[in-house]
Amino acid sequence: MEIARRMHRIPPYLFAELDRKRAALRERGVDVINIAVGDPDLPTPAHIVDALTHAAHDPATHVYPPYQGTPEFRQAVAGWYRHRFGVTLDPDREVLVLIGSKEGLAHIPWVFVNPGDVALVSDPGYPVYATATVMAEGEPYPVPLIRERGWLPDLSAVPEQVARRAKVFFLNYPNNPTAATADLAVFEAVVEFARRYGLLVVHDNTYSEIAYDGYRPPSFLQARGAREVGIELHSLSKTYCMTGWRLGFAVGNPDAVQALATLKTNIDSGQFTAIQAAGVAALTGPQEPVRERVATWQARRNAVVEGLRAAGLDVPMPRATFYLWIPVPEGFDSVGFAGYLLETAGVVVAPGVGYGQRGEGFIRISLTSSDAKFAEAIRRIREHLTAAAPRGRR
Repeated sequence: MEIARRMHRIPPYLFAELDRKRAALRERGVDVINIAVGDPDLPTPAHIVDALTHAAHDPATHVYPPYQGTPEFRQAVAGWYRHRFGVTLDPDREVLVLIGSKEGLAHIPWVFVNPGDVALVSDPGYPVYATATVMAEGEPYPVPLIRERGWLPDLSAVPEQVARRAKVFFLNYPNNPTAATADLAVFEAVVEFARRYGLLVVHDNTYSEIAYDGYRPPSFLQARGAREVGIELHSLSKTYCMTGWRLGFAVGNPDAVQALATLKTNIDSGQFTAIQAAGVAALTGPQEPVRERVATWQARRNAVVEGLRAAGLDVPMPRATFYLWIPVPEGFDSVGFAGYLLETAGVVVAPGVGYGQRGEGFIRISLTSSDAKFAEAIRRIREHLTAAAPRGRR
């Protein structure tokens, strides 16, 4: 059996590798605390579960769903965008249901990138942007996000010859992994860049509802001219604690949305209708459960940042996402520090280099474990950082 050459260009998925190492430690009897993966520890709101249960008992949901998604869910998406962002969408031409936003992000290069074309990807950034480009036989080009610029894209760092070959620009704010946020002025600069070079902006807006201290992140589609050059992907996974349900959507430029829909009709048959009914309940039902969960993460953010600072780490206070993007102590690189915490403290964190070369020197922690687990993780980190200091933190 011979594996396709493109597969040799794809590294193991970061969290799959972390799971393997964690499992090996557990086999040795180590009590491992995982604070690496952004999988909400809080349950899906009850009214959403009830909507699924009710719909699943209806035999009408047991057949193939409409390829672009049920009319009810697409209308709910359009209504949510109008209420949340003031953006008006045509549910028939500008809304497409996805089997989770990751699926849509992974398939976009198949639609818009020819072999040898460039996709601009954030560095650091969600790994799927680059690996999906490789699978489409395109070339991912890293757009630098650096701390001194607030982890915002440096468009001037993209060479002219690269920009002219680019077909897609993956953007993500609030940002994973850095937790950075962007305002409409940033988005409007990206719109102008996209117009100049004739490329499609793909904005991953998964974390727009996970924000603190009264901050309300914007949609890329609120920027002037954005719909002419871009689409936005969203997910119910984080907002409504529905990671396992696999429900998301793409909205925006109708030509881009319909092109993605054409691909999807050939490779999948859509998301289970009953799950889409639950999605309608999520988007149109009470939003107080969302506010309650965000309040829980905000309180946890405050406690964890305080605890890790006391342990000796230089931890920024994010105003969105449930991630902490933390510089590693002197003497470590990101993989070495993550390995040190795993082997000595039994605490799993994500090494920053897994999100791109410019992620080197950082780790990512997710605020999606219980308060009790975080208290224990912080205790262990403090203990082992103290123990490492006399040895020069190797």
